[in-house]
Amino acid sequence: MNPPATTDAILGGRVLLRQPERGHRVGHDAVLLAALAPATCRAMADLGSGVGGAGLAFLARVPEAHGTLVEIDPALAALAAENAAANGLGGRCRVVAADVLRLARPSGPAEPAAGAADLVLMNPPFNAEGAHQTSPHGGRARAHMADDDLLRAWVTAAYRCLAPGGVLCLIHRPEEVGAILSALAGRFGAAELLPVHPRPGAPAIRLLVRAVKGRRTAPRLLPGLILADAEGAPTAAASAVLRDATALG
Repeated sequence: MNPPATTDAILGGRVLLRQPERGHRVGHDAVLLAALAPATCRAMADLGSGVGGAGLAFLARVPEAHGTLVEIDPALAALAAENAAANGLGGRCRVVAADVLRLARPSGPAEPAAGAADLVLMNPPFNAEGAHQTSPHGGRARAHMADDDLLRAWVTAAYRCLAPGGVLCLIHRPEEVGAILSALAGRFGAAELLPVHPRPGAPAIRLLVRAVKGRRTAPRLLPGLILADAEGAPTAAASAVLRDATALG
């Protein structure tokens, strides 16, 4: 028997997602990650896609693109395939149930092939086990637990999947900026760091990172995105991204 699921809208209803009622669910992170991706990219791979939130949001915004969604959980991968078809994106999107760490290796799945992507979207597992309480729900815990070695391994997998000059977009905790830059070093450069703040004057709660394979240019910090004003209403900039499918940067 399949667990209870809900159907939820993102991007102002442009994309509908069927997802488990409990566990890790699609939220702002997926939409922000998709918005960070350049519209010039055509061959996308979404690593750790879950039910397809980020990858499908990107494909909905960029009709010329195609992509591969990679998810280790077979049940979530099946939902991702269902969501791609339900949103009319099945012809431009395939779903692979696989471990990200096996991608673009001789023993791994055939797709995404080594060097075939010009864009990788990545919402890697995060929250250091010693510093944050583990969720009692297995799927949510798996989606939010990692260490620096796992982050580096995901970045390395993205590197294998990307063509030279390909773009990596990831979202993470701002506290992990050191670990992120360390994982990128020697593989990616020209990193752009975009902090996301819940309201004016509040510390960032997420860090969006966009970097280019093979570049050596130093990183730069972009102006932050503020999600809500002092009264709690969404800012115009946040609404443009989260509802109107406007790109970031």
